[in-house]
Amino acid sequence: MSNRVSRREFLKFTGGVAAGAAALPTNSEAAAASADAGSTVLPYKAKPVGKAGGLAVNQAVTFTFPDASSPCALVKMGTPVPGGVGPNRDIVAYSTLCTHMGCPVAYDAGQKVFKCPCHFSMFDAEKGGQMICGQATENLPRVVLSYNAKDDAVTAVAIDGLLYGRQSNIL
Repeated sequence: MSNRVSRREFLKFTGGVAAGAAALPTNSEAAAASADAGSTVLPYKAKPVGKAGGLAVNQAVTFTFPDASSPCALVKMGTPVPGGVGPNRDIVAYSTLCTHMGCPVAYDAGQKVFKCPCHFSMFDAEKGGQMICGQATENLPRVVLSYNAKDDAVTAVAIDGLLYGRQSNIL
């Protein structure tokens, strides 16, 4: 009696074991499941960004959110915009990593757009970070802000959209 296992039997068995192991949830997957499945708006620790009264109109203020690897820019547009916060509903913020290949975008105050120097994508700061032209196919992820009128504080609370280089916005 031979105890030899054919190559086909071996591959069927090990493939089944691997598939079964992959189906088991890990701690990070269990945490992700507690958030809205498939959502790119996940809970983050709120981060104060600045005071609305201290912001100059049409000048970008850089910060990182939700972690040090995620550069962002906050801009006081000067006129109310969709998603804007503050007393005039004119303060917005976006990730500054281009959605095409992750190059850092820069704010152009003259055109009120974020421009990517790598492949020339442009994103409209007044229209929710909407992609205007270039190689990118997605809008810039918007940083969801909150405003507290009592202390004039602007706080980053979430990301609306997928940060470049992440399969999901789970840290």
